[in-house]
Amino acid sequence: MKAPVATKKEHILEAHGDRRSDPYFWLSERENPEVLKYLEEENAYCDAVMKDTEAMQEDLFEEMKARYKKDDQSLPYFFNGYWYIVKYTDGKEYPAFYRAKGMLSAPEELILDVNQLAENEKFFDVGSVSVSMDNHLACFSTDNIGRRIYTLNFKNLITGEYLQDQIANTTGKAVWANDNRHIFYIRKDKNLRAFQVYMHELGTDSSQDILVFHEKDDTFDVNVYKTKSLKYIFISSSSTVSDEHRFIPADNVLADWKIVQPREDDLEYAVEHYEDDFYIITNADGAFNFKIVKAPVAHCDKPYWQDVIPHRKDVLLEGFEIFRDYFVLEERKEGLLQIGIMSHSDGGIHYLPFTDPTYTAYIGLNLEFDTDKLRYGYTSLTTPSSTYEYDMKYRTSVLLKQQEVMGGNFSPDHYVSERIWAPSRDGKNRIPISLVYRKDTAKTSATPLLLYGYGSYGHTVDASFSSLRLSLLDRGFIYAIAHIRGGEYLGREWYEDGKMLHKKNTFYDFIDAAAFLCHEAYTSPRHLYAMGGSAGGLLVGAVANMAPQLFNGMIAQVPFVDVVTTMLDETIPLTTGEYDEWGNPGDEEYYRYMKSYSPYDNVERKDYPNMLITTGFHDSQVQYWEPAKWVARLREMKTDNHLLIFKTDMSSGHGGASGRFESLKEDALEYAFMLKLEHKTF
Repeated sequence: MKAPVATKKEHILEAHGDRRSDPYFWLSERENPEVLKYLEEENAYCDAVMKDTEAMQEDLFEEMKARYKKDDQSLPYFFNGYWYIVKYTDGKEYPAFYRAKGMLSAPEELILDVNQLAENEKFFDVGSVSVSMDNHLACFSTDNIGRRIYTLNFKNLITGEYLQDQIANTTGKAVWANDNRHIFYIRKDKNLRAFQVYMHELGTDSSQDILVFHEKDDTFDVNVYKTKSLKYIFISSSSTVSDEHRFIPADNVLADWKIVQPREDDLEYAVEHYEDDFYIITNADGAFNFKIVKAPVAHCDKPYWQDVIPHRKDVLLEGFEIFRDYFVLEERKEGLLQIGIMSHSDGGIHYLPFTDPTYTAYIGLNLEFDTDKLRYGYTSLTTPSSTYEYDMKYRTSVLLKQQEVMGGNFSPDHYVSERIWAPSRDGKNRIPISLVYRKDTAKTSATPLLLYGYGSYGHTVDASFSSLRLSLLDRGFIYAIAHIRGGEYLGREWYEDGKMLHKKNTFYDFIDAAAFLCHEAYTSPRHLYAMGGSAGGLLVGAVANMAPQLFNGMIAQVPFVDVVTTMLDETIPLTTGEYDEWGNPGDEEYYRYMKSYSPYDNVERKDYPNMLITTGFHDSQVQYWEPAKWVARLREMKTDNHLLIFKTDMSSGHGGASGRFESLKEDALEYAFMLKLEHKTF
C-alpha cells in the first residue's frame, strides 16, 4: 500500500514582513470530509505497514494487560466520617467509587459506577467526584468526547437518585460550600480557557448561576479549591509566571472575596491555611527556588509575609503539607526528591531515607489534619509504586500498599537502575540521565535503547516504575530518561534556561544525552530510539530536524510541532496562556526564534529516522492538525525509505483512549514499532 499524499493548497501566512508557505493549512478544517478522508487513509496505511506485527501487538497487549491485578482497589482514605475506596472489577474498563461509614468493616455504599455511565460510549471520563460536607450529595463530572469539557452532575447518596441539576462546559472541578447547598465551579471560554468562576445553588437552573469571578486577562487561567482546614474557599488566577489568590470563608458564600496579594509580574505563590495564618510558598524577593512564608489571615498581603522556610540556592522547594503538629516539605536537591518533617514545637527537621540512585518520592493524599501519620509515595525504575504511612512522632514507616505486578515472575532483583551525567555542549552543565535495564542485558553498541524526554513548563519526569515497560526491558532494551533543561530537575534555573529565548537548550541537551549514550556504548545510532509526547513531541520533532542521524526511530505522541502558526492564533485553545513559556510571536524576536526551531517549519529535504506519530482527533491541547500537517510535509520532503506512519484515534483527545485497558493498545503499537525496527520476533 502506498503512503497517502496530502493535497497541497497554497496558503501564505505573513508576519513581521516574513511570508511562510503552508500548503497543508487546510487540514485544520475539522468538519471538511476531505480532511477526515485523509486521516482515515493515514490510519489505513499505518495498519498496512504494521500488519506483520498484528499478532505481536495482540500478544503485547495481552502481556501488558496480564500484569494488572484484575480485581483491584485503591488504598482507602478517611475523610469527614467516611472511608473512600475506588474499585476495579475483572472484565470492566472503568472504576466504581465506594464509601464506608466510620470504619472499613462497615457496609460499603456505592457512590458511582462509571461502567454504567460509560455504556455505549466510545470515550468516557469522570473528571472528579466531590461529596458535600453533610455527606448526602455527590457532584461528579463527565466528558464523553475527550476535549476535557465536562458536565457537572449530582446524585443523592441517601436515595440513590440523580438530581435534575446539570451544568455544561466546565473544567470538571466542583467545590462545595459548607452549607451543602452551593457549589463553585469553572466555565471555559470558546478557546477552552478556564476563565470564569460561578456559584450554583442546588435546585435552580444553571442559567441562574451567579458569576463570582471573571478573569479578563487571556494569559491567565482560574482554579477553585478549599483549604485543607475546610475553612476557606479560594479562587486562584495564574499564568506561567504570576499568581493571584482570593478567598472567602467556606461558611459564608455571600462574603466579599478578599485578595491575598495582588498579581505582579514574575511573582508566583500558592496558599494553605493553619490556625490564624496563611502559609504561602512563593518566589518573592528573589527566591527563585521558592521559600515558605506565613501571614495573618486578617493581613495577608506581601508586606506582612514572614519567612518560615528561607530560600536556598541548592534546594528547590516543590510543595508542603500542614498538620496540627508538623510541617512536611517536598524538596529537590541535585535532582532527587526529599521529604522533610519539621515539628511545630521546636522547628527541628529530619528527612526520610531513600537509597535508590534515582527514584520518585512525594507527599501522598493527606486529608486529615489532626494526625501524626503521613502518607507518602515512593517508586523507582525498579520498585513498583508504593504508599507508606510514616509516624512523624516515632519515625517509623509501614508499607500500606504496593502495586502488584501480575502475570509473570517479576522481581525487582532482575533489574538495575543507575544515574549518569552527560556533558552538555556549552561545557557548563551536565545532563542527568536515569536508566534501567535487566541485569542480564549487556551494554554494547548493539543494545537497543529508548530515550524519553519532555523538558517544558518546569515539569520534571522523575524515575518511576512502569509494568508496561517490562515488555521492552525483558526483550533486551535499555530505558532512559534525559532530565533536560526546561524541566526543574536541577532547580528553577534549570527550567528558566530551557524556555523562551533559551528553548533550544532543551533540544541540545537531549541530543547531547543521546550522543553520550552512544559514546559510552550503552547503544548506537542504529539501535537508539526517541520518545516524547505533547511538548515532548515538540522535542522529538525539533531533534528530528537537528540530529536525525543519531536515531533509528522516533515516536512522537500528540506532538506540538506547528509552533509558530499555533502561537500566532489566539483562537486556538491554550495559546494565550503559553506566551510566558514560549514567548509571544507578535514580538518579532520571539517569532524569529520560534521559527528557527518549529519542527513543521524546519522540515528539510534529507533523511529522517523511522517515525511513528500519534494524535487524537478531539485533542484540546494539541490540535490534531499539527501532527497531520507535519506528517504531510515530511512525506513530501524526506529523502529516505524509512517508515513514516501516522495514527489518529478518532474518538479520543490529548490523553488517548479512555478505560483501564484500551490505552494499552496504543502502547502495544509503539513497542511493536520499535521491535519491528530491531527485527525482533515475539
